[in-house]
This record gives sequence, C-alpha cells and structure tokens, in this order.
Amino acid sequence: MKTRILKAMAAGMALIVLGFFTMSFTNAPQQQKGKPWEVPAKYKTMKNPHAGDKSIEALGKAGWAKHCKSCHGNKGLGDGPKAKALKTFPGDFSTKQFQAYTDGEIYYMSFIGRDEMPNFEKKITTEEERWAIVNLIRTMK
Repeated sequence: MKTRILKAMAAGMALIVLGFFTMSFTNAPQQQKGKPWEVPAKYKTMKNPHAGDKSIEALGKAGWAKHCKSCHGNKGLGDGPKAKALKTFPGDFSTKQFQAYTDGEIYYMSFIGRDEMPNFEKKITTEEERWAIVNLIRTMK
C-alpha cells in the first residue's frame, strides 16, 4: 500500500516537473482566431472572369508559391513556416466555412487584406494572376 502511494506521488511530481519544464522552454504565444471579415458589397458579388480556366493554373501556382505559401502553407492549411510568428491564425482554406465565400470575397481577402494579412495590390498587379490564385484556393478543399 505504501509503495503504491509513493509511486503515485512520484508520478505526480514527475508530471508537475515536466509541465514546468515544458512551459519554461516553449514560449510560443497562442494564436487568435481572426475576427469575421467585413467585405464590401461590390466584392461579394464580383464575378471571377477566369473561373474554371485551367490555362492559368500554372500562373496561380507560381503566384501562390511566391506570395502566399510562406504563411498559408502548401495546401492552404495555415501551416506555412511564417505562420507561427503571426498573432492571428492565417486560416484553413480547406474548411467548408471558407469555401462558402464567393470568389469576390476571396479576392478581397487575398489582395486587399487587413491586419497581418498584407495588401498585395502592388505586388500582384495583373487581374489574371489574382484570379489564378483565387482559382487555386478553390482547389484547396
């Protein structure tokens, strides 16, 4: 009986020490969930002139690799190498909630931005490349 109590106490102390050790050396801040986007009406109803256009697929992939992948990851899961440094989780594009946005809303969020999501209007200047990236995001289900 005494042995069981001592073993239980030792196990409890080990967990406490391990917890303290882990908290001391993992200083990663918790990421917040982003507040809901307020997308202007003109973007909500904006039509994608390149919807389903496979001929610009390579352009979308190249734009994604250059501008988006570092935060949003290979598959849009919000797990890119720079994502952990952000205060706000960059989002998971594979969710039904995200995929329910219109193409125009995705366009607005991707190129106008807000808070930690930068504005890309001066970096991604052609409409064709912007819509190619929106089309690529649509495949991240």
